[in-house]
Amino acid sequence: MNPVPSDIDIARQAKMLPIGEIAKKAGVPLEHLDHYGKFKAKVSLDFYQQRLAQPPGKLILVTAISPTPAGEGKTTTTIGLGDALNHIGKRAIICLREPSLGPCFGVKGGAAGGGYAQVVPMEDINLHFTGDFHAIGTAHNLLSAMLDNHLIQGNRLQIDLCRIAWRRVVDMNDRALRNIVIGLGGAAHGVPRESGYDITVASEVMAVFCLSESLKELKERLGRIVVGYTYADKKPVTAADLKAHGAMTVLLKDALKPNLVQTLENNPAFVHGGPFANIAHGCNSVLATKLALRLADYTVTEAGFGADLGAEKFLDIKCRAAGLKPDAVVIVATVRALKMHGGVEKADLKTPNAEAVQRGFVNLEKHIENIRLFNLPVVVAINHFVADTDAELAVVQEGCRKLGVQAILARHWAAGGVGAEDLARAVVQITSQPQAKPFQFLYTDEMTLWNKVRAIAQNIYGANDIMADAKVRAKFHDLQEAGFGKLPVCMAKTQYSLSTDPALRGRPKNFDVPIRDIKLSAGAGFVVVLTGDIMTMPGLPKLPAAETIDINEKGEVVGLF
Repeated sequence: MNPVPSDIDIARQAKMLPIGEIAKKAGVPLEHLDHYGKFKAKVSLDFYQQRLAQPPGKLILVTAISPTPAGEGKTTTTIGLGDALNHIGKRAIICLREPSLGPCFGVKGGAAGGGYAQVVPMEDINLHFTGDFHAIGTAHNLLSAMLDNHLIQGNRLQIDLCRIAWRRVVDMNDRALRNIVIGLGGAAHGVPRESGYDITVASEVMAVFCLSESLKELKERLGRIVVGYTYADKKPVTAADLKAHGAMTVLLKDALKPNLVQTLENNPAFVHGGPFANIAHGCNSVLATKLALRLADYTVTEAGFGADLGAEKFLDIKCRAAGLKPDAVVIVATVRALKMHGGVEKADLKTPNAEAVQRGFVNLEKHIENIRLFNLPVVVAINHFVADTDAELAVVQEGCRKLGVQAILARHWAAGGVGAEDLARAVVQITSQPQAKPFQFLYTDEMTLWNKVRAIAQNIYGANDIMADAKVRAKFHDLQEAGFGKLPVCMAKTQYSLSTDPALRGRPKNFDVPIRDIKLSAGAGFVVVLTGDIMTMPGLPKLPAAETIDINEKGEVVGLF
């Protein structure tokens, strides 16, 4: 039996077209391309502004059930669906987030799809790509450096060292940097204080980058970033107060242009921006999404992790900020993952177990309910694995039928776009029907921050209530009184469970959501609410993927997926 080729082997066999040909297919003139080699390019912001006058196509959001070690294939399905729509004669463009180096070298798995549903050049995309993350990290750390320089140069703004809210970032899983002390070594080396690092994807600069539609807006949002508060009156001190936002914008001016690449089937793909959905808002850039909508009949985009995280934030944060509205939502599920939600361990997944699929179906059921809270039509994509049995698949399809939802078997991992044509037809069919009710957000702007968090916890997670100590409740009150009460909330929560306990799979019941902290992201335009034990700087596992990544004598990367 021939071994199954790895993702990187499949990607290397791809016959990529010059990026100029992909741009032509997408409707982007060559004069608006900045080439990054033969197969990558950025699209000018001038062209983006020109295209905004065009009516948008249909927007398809791809989300998933709560992730498990068995895998769900949300990004793979996004790519497969985009290729399939092109197969059946529709003009489709996909929009993905850029991968973070942290997970690439930590837990094995990238963000360029898999099997025969990938975006290429896969190695470039999963590694340094066009340098956007480096620019974002550098802009963030420039603000950090200017803040600490301000402190040692006299602290004219009277920033309280105990109320500094700005840390540093690095695009790597490095738990040793979560909490550090800086400024040691004497007066010439800075003001000693406690600080720490977050991973770059959790940076507010990343969120600002993904939500801005122009250099002007980018600079304004960067200027609103709050780095700390003053001694006397606890007044916010911003990046604009430090006069850092202009230089930060300079560092980001090229990165802000959307990145154009291609799928294995030579269809256009924008890969731009990359926040995690468990600790940030988890969506690709507004620029890329809106540009794709003006170039294609169908734009297929993904939001990170399950409908409790990425999809909720896509709808309540990104759509609210950018005036977007999906025409349909695809929820990705696998028999394997549903078996894990039904209590089966990963080592036993190859054993047929329709009963476990039935038990785990409640997780998919809850995610369907979540999307329906926004009055959006839903299609379920069953991402096929070779070990799936007819009996197990029937459980998923029958369960969805009872809920009034189509469950379409998709084989795009093994067959590419052809394997997802049924899914594409289902998406076309459901988006051609008038919606019974208008799209709505989960909560209104006028609700208090506390009640917004409670609405998410109770309606999306299925919690009884939220809880927080007096110190955290006081922070909610202070932000409300300071005029930030109308902002949306960005929940930081484990992706592995609907609750805040990653061990609780399926559909947990009778739990409360503990609120650990709340932080203002004034530049991004939301507040971040940290729940449970969620960390904004991940750590490496016992056996990091970096141990198997190498380069051979031909200069080819090996061990990367």
